[in-house]
Amino acid sequence: MRAPGLPGLGWERVGQDLLPTASWRFPARPDPLGLSSTALPRALLTSFFLSYVPWNYHEPEPGVYNFNGSRDLTAFLNEASIADLLVILRPGPYICAEWEMGGLPAWLLQKPEIQLRTSDPDFLAAVDSWFKVLLPKLYPWLYHNGGNIISIQVENEYGSYKACDFTYMRHLAGLFRALLGDRILLFTTDGPEGLQCGSLQGLYTTVDFGPADNMTEIFALLRKYEPHGPLVNSEYYTGWLDYWGQNHSTRSISAVTKGLENMLKLGASVNMYMFHGGTNFGYWNGADEKGRFLPITTSYDYDAPISEAGDPTPKLFALRNVISKFQEIPLGPLPPPSPKMMLGPLTLHLDGYLLSFLDILCPHGPIRSILPMTFEAVKQDHGFMLYRTYLTHTVSEPTQLWVPNNGVHDRAYVMVDGVFQGVLERNMKHQLFLMGKMGAKLDILLENMGRLSFGSNSSDFKGLLEPPVLGQTALTQWLMFPLKVDKLVKWWFPLPLLRSSHPQAPSGPTFYSTTFSILGEGGDTFLFLPGWTKGQVWINGFNLGRYWTRQGPQQTLYVPRPLLFSRGALNKITLLELENVPSEPQIQFLDRPILNSTLHKTYIYSLSADTQSPSEPMELSGH
Repeated sequence: MRAPGLPGLGWERVGQDLLPTASWRFPARPDPLGLSSTALPRALLTSFFLSYVPWNYHEPEPGVYNFNGSRDLTAFLNEASIADLLVILRPGPYICAEWEMGGLPAWLLQKPEIQLRTSDPDFLAAVDSWFKVLLPKLYPWLYHNGGNIISIQVENEYGSYKACDFTYMRHLAGLFRALLGDRILLFTTDGPEGLQCGSLQGLYTTVDFGPADNMTEIFALLRKYEPHGPLVNSEYYTGWLDYWGQNHSTRSISAVTKGLENMLKLGASVNMYMFHGGTNFGYWNGADEKGRFLPITTSYDYDAPISEAGDPTPKLFALRNVISKFQEIPLGPLPPPSPKMMLGPLTLHLDGYLLSFLDILCPHGPIRSILPMTFEAVKQDHGFMLYRTYLTHTVSEPTQLWVPNNGVHDRAYVMVDGVFQGVLERNMKHQLFLMGKMGAKLDILLENMGRLSFGSNSSDFKGLLEPPVLGQTALTQWLMFPLKVDKLVKWWFPLPLLRSSHPQAPSGPTFYSTTFSILGEGGDTFLFLPGWTKGQVWINGFNLGRYWTRQGPQQTLYVPRPLLFSRGALNKITLLELENVPSEPQIQFLDRPILNSTLHKTYIYSLSADTQSPSEPMELSGH
């Protein structure tokens, strides 16, 4: 930390120095931020970086806090301090960031009538409780106290939310001031259309926009809300996020560099969002709703100047050239890409059907209810829940099973007496046809694909929101099994592999696994799942995230080196495949990502076909 007693920094001072700033998300990796990563913004010649603090990552249950391991915010700030970086922090309470529920904890929805991001007393009570824990942790790190936090954002793009509740924003501003004092600069960020409801007197107003937007018009509008001080673009989009089922998003180098240069010529301050790509490990991805539900991919590479794996890209070098026109740049090369590893193909083996492990997945047994209950009602924040009922009469002809009012949130895997029937999907496939004898067991496995992280509705309840209807009969008398899949995998991880008596499951939710060893030190790598359909992956008990090979565009999952055991030690990989398994259940580890492809057939990448630059993502056509 710096010596205490230094003067506070306002945008007047920051605006002189803050040409570019660099954005990446905390946490970006399963291990604390490393010095190799913090060196890259310095090499670009910015002394500042901006990051979020996701509330739901630190308070998984009301009053239960976690600041350990990858959640260690103090270690994160200390790493930045060692690298001589100044920090702009965005603690929310809502952060967006394409993160699950925009950083808000799902347990807030245990009160179904709560009005999020408003002056609703229930919401404010939860916010106050959280910030009375978080903000005192930040106080010693404020710049005027000798720390490296120079400014803090209040809320995030609030003008894009439906509420426009100035009482709420004033409450937040007062809370920040009460806990952090008057010397720290507080600010807001909104798109140009959100400035009216997102700005607040006493908070510095900034704007966000990308290379394709009209800089002159937007900054002119910003001046109406912030007449004095530097013009600040708090999110200048160097790339864009990806949705499952759509093409990989990119922003051209020429457009991004031209926009940056024009803003710097104007004397504006610019934060590059994102500067460092990231990963939505586990269940942490968010979602949008643009006419239909759009879950965000596991990769958050963002086509950023520094890739998901922490490597410099051609975009980084181009941006560095732009900045060199405005200030001197250090001599010498940038840090090189991290070592990458290739391995496989490896054959996975069937461990068993998900339904075979219910006693372990739900050790306390099911919850009974006449009507199906949501995830939130049974305190299941993430992952999966199994809904079970029994047919009250024989269904001898194919009969429609459907859920009214788009009541599947988000994907439902339907089985009758353990036989996979098909999928129901939010905003997409609302019905399928099935048969069964009286008393047959109807199981519906519900997957939460990530709660909405942006837009006017952040109360995104998960599960069966309406009773399914079979023919003309609404189904009742449900058993709900909240599944602790991660606990099962972690329990499994150190044990010898179990082997099912079935050689291979034809379809439906099943577990597969294998072990492998790495000679030498290994390196970062990318898990490739050719021919698999959709599911979740764990490596050595760590939840790597979702794959959706059939949907794309992402075909590989980033595996950071710290997750792997090297020098011959045994690693274990576990897959929960939710739909269909390839005829040859194999995987590979590649030395580069595949982020823009949809493969409809099994495709094994040739380990000898190494014809592309390691710094470039590999793209396979197949749409």
